[in-house]
Amino acid sequence: MLKMAFRNIFRQKRRSVLTGLTMFGGFVLAALAIGFSEGTFNGIVTTFTRTRLGHIQIHARGYLDRPTLNKTVADYRRIGRAIDAAAGAEAWAPRVYSAGLASDGDRTEAVRIIGIDPALEYRATHLDKDVTAGRAFGPPPAKDIILGKGLAENLKAALGDEVVLVSQGADGSLANEKYRLIALMDTGDLATDRMTAYLHIDDARSLLVLDDRVHEIVVIARSLKKVLPLEAELKKETAGLPLDIQPWQVFAKPFYMAMQAKLKGNNVLLLVLFIVVAIGVLNTALMAVLERRREYGVLKALGTRPRQIFALIVLETLCLASLSILLGVGFSFPVNTILSHHHIPLSGLFSKPITFGGMQYTTFTSEANLRSVLVPTLTVFLSAFLVSLFPAVRAARTDPAKSIRIF
Repeated sequence: MLKMAFRNIFRQKRRSVLTGLTMFGGFVLAALAIGFSEGTFNGIVTTFTRTRLGHIQIHARGYLDRPTLNKTVADYRRIGRAIDAAAGAEAWAPRVYSAGLASDGDRTEAVRIIGIDPALEYRATHLDKDVTAGRAFGPPPAKDIILGKGLAENLKAALGDEVVLVSQGADGSLANEKYRLIALMDTGDLATDRMTAYLHIDDARSLLVLDDRVHEIVVIARSLKKVLPLEAELKKETAGLPLDIQPWQVFAKPFYMAMQAKLKGNNVLLLVLFIVVAIGVLNTALMAVLERRREYGVLKALGTRPRQIFALIVLETLCLASLSILLGVGFSFPVNTILSHHHIPLSGLFSKPITFGGMQYTTFTSEANLRSVLVPTLTVFLSAFLVSLFPAVRAARTDPAKSIRIF
């Protein structure tokens, strides 16, 4: 029956080609949609985590619920050694946070002060690559400051200017100091760049009287798949310490929920493709059954059982679906692979930049993975199988006498 089904595909080449193109088109559309969705999702998550927030954050217990200057992590180097020993960790970096005022001449702006360890921060988040003018921090503290591009524009500050920071120290004293502006930062996050001032971590701790303490440790995992196992390992290694260790799905929950909603929206597209493929296959399968009623009548007159005719119709459809899937994989997988390495610029597609979560995105990317092959395969195969059942039942119930007499 399988041999007969395969041969029957080529008896009506035009009909088979049209049916195959319907399934091929559905497969390719689904594969590209999933590839673009996965690529965009991973790209946005990477931007938010690997280059900004980190995959995992470590704070003093309760810091995120109510951030204060005195909720600090004391022995952060010990925790850093535990991170270095973890198999899924790639890098880590300590940070110090505070709020204050920045002044340059007669202009003053509210700022968020972030103290970073240059060597560890650049290795973890590559923050130095966001410097658009000037130079990044060197290893030793030198009372230098880097301003976000938007903040520098608001202050009308130029490289080499003296910027005064005013804040409050952890001991309650007034913290103020002059720093030399050595660089401008453009992270792609407009809100962040309008209010952030970066200091060397030693300068920041000196300003805020924090001794050797930090507010946050950012951890970068080797991949998104290793984030949760790495979180569990770090919690085990630091058990007993008053720390909160949270993955990006928790400390950036609104962003995570928004991304999950976007991914679930793709299910609607898959449903539409399922319906399109199903209608196309059902139409051609029914036409084939009606055109071949005499053939099925002869087969039944010769002793072919109804279930064999039923299997014949289903197998014909599945053979055609299999060929369409193979061609679809051969076309869509290379396309997704190419687009994953050569991003599509959005400037020619949209008049305005695409923003998500305050970040601007200038390219569109895809990803070639197992899901972009498996889901379209199941969609096309399942839809072809389901819609072939009704024509197969019609063919199996063919009355030999009536069908032969009609012709």
